Amino acid sequence: MPNGRRLPSWRKRLDDAGTSAVEFALIAPVFLLLVFGAIGYGIYFGAAHSVQQLAADAARSAVAGLSGAERTALATAFLVNNGGAYVLLDPDLLIIEAAPSPSDPDQFLVRVSYDASALPIWNLHPPLPLPDTTISFSSTIRNGGV
Repeated sequence: MPNGRRLPSWRKRLDDAGTSAVEFALIAPVFLLLVFGAIGYGIYFGAAHSVQQLAADAARSAVAGLSGAERTALATAFLVNNGGAYVLLDPDLLIIEAAPSPSDPDQFLVRVSYDASALPIWNLHPPLPLPDTTISFSSTIRNGGV
């Protein structure tokens, strides 16, 4: 301070308030991007976990079938009856493929795919790395019986 004079206390408070406003303006966009990114990815991962669980449960329900056609019918019926029970999933966007495994005749393969393009994660800032819009999981079971 020139001549050893001090600033009035009200002026110092205004300087501090201006500093806080500048700091907030610099940090707020990054903070909001992190918060909304965590929420968006959380919803996406929740939907992915639901699809994985549906594939595993559909495969477990198919174990009771005696033939490939009966196992396919059981897995498809499970998905139709239980696909709407998951909050983050729209049952109309679920696709199931159930058939005997092409690589091992003693295995039955259930693959569930979900079109996740309606989830809010796609509203995030474009430069962020985003996952695929289709969530797909598969599950296999060993054929029962003889």
